[in-house]
Amino acid sequence: MLQTMLPAPKIDAFLPPRRILMGPGPSDVHPQVLAAQARPTVGHLDPLFIGMMDELKQLLQYAFQTKNDMTLAVSAPGSAGMETCFVNLLEPGDTVVVCRNGVFGERMRQNVERCGATAITVDNVWGEPVDPTAVEAALKANPQAKYLAFVHAETSTGALSDAKTLCALAQQYDCLSIVDAVTSLGGVELRVDDWGIDAIYSGSQKCLSCVPGLSPVSFSPKAVERIKARTRPVQSWFLDQSLVMSYWSGGAKRSYHHTAPVNALYALHESLRLLAGEGLEQSWQRHKQMHELLKQGLTNLGLEFVVAEPYRLPQLNSVYIPQGVDDAAVRKQLLAQYNLEIGAGLGELAGKTWRIGLMGYAARRENIALCIKALEDILA
Repeated sequence: MLQTMLPAPKIDAFLPPRRILMGPGPSDVHPQVLAAQARPTVGHLDPLFIGMMDELKQLLQYAFQTKNDMTLAVSAPGSAGMETCFVNLLEPGDTVVVCRNGVFGERMRQNVERCGATAITVDNVWGEPVDPTAVEAALKANPQAKYLAFVHAETSTGALSDAKTLCALAQQYDCLSIVDAVTSLGGVELRVDDWGIDAIYSGSQKCLSCVPGLSPVSFSPKAVERIKARTRPVQSWFLDQSLVMSYWSGGAKRSYHHTAPVNALYALHESLRLLAGEGLEQSWQRHKQMHELLKQGLTNLGLEFVVAEPYRLPQLNSVYIPQGVDDAAVRKQLLAQYNLEIGAGLGELAGKTWRIGLMGYAARRENIALCIKALEDILA
């Protein structure tokens, strides 16, 4: 019987243009980070790579402002970081108070239910922060609750919630806190140890200005104890942190769990090194200053913000689309004529808002000037 071969496809190399990424993520990647990813690949158990991992852990601890030993980068994007926190901590029958003020709070609820746990939801209007008074009422009404889960910086709306106050409530009612910091890490004040955060996850592609595909996470000693005290295995083998701990723990000898994304971790190491060089508080201030510039320009164009100023994220600016303006057509024109990407609305705000990111390396004056001028030309 003759065997036939499919012909080899004739495909040119993929050479993308240099876009200016001012959407909700990914953000512009720093040139030094892109260069770091192109360095020679070594084995994920190579002693030199293990040494780099130890440095990466220190840099993540600095970014999170924590001494948590269990601080690492999950080999998958922020959504996997979210799932890592939930599947490792929750067991069937647990009760979790989940705060929803946008798309990503709802994703938390779905994770809770997939773990066989019960979600008690605290809902706020999209564009508003989580209401601590409503959270405390839910905690009082549900003394069996073991966890409080909320989004620090809601990417779908641009609203910033008071993580310090919410974590204090969790401690007061004997709950562990699970915090989404995907958009907040590196862009606004975040202090894991000072605020008593127990489990937190983020993403590499937002304010860290790194390539997409990695999720920094950190677990407090209390959270680690909870993981070790589980009565049944974690439902996900790949995300089971009891298996990964010995790969990220200190010391020269590491146990094999999976093949780490070596070059992506080079990139994260470089992005965090740049963040440490700038200084965390200086990065927070830079994002705030760039937001003020963008706000002035958008306001001059007559665009209205979704979020009230006291709760507004500097790195994710959600504005209402003017009446009669074609959302998709404007974004298509920005991309085609200016190589500029901004984001569409999500969920309840789909077709009603644009999300303009000022994250990490994208938070620069020249980007803001281009964005304002491009919108002015197109809207005119």
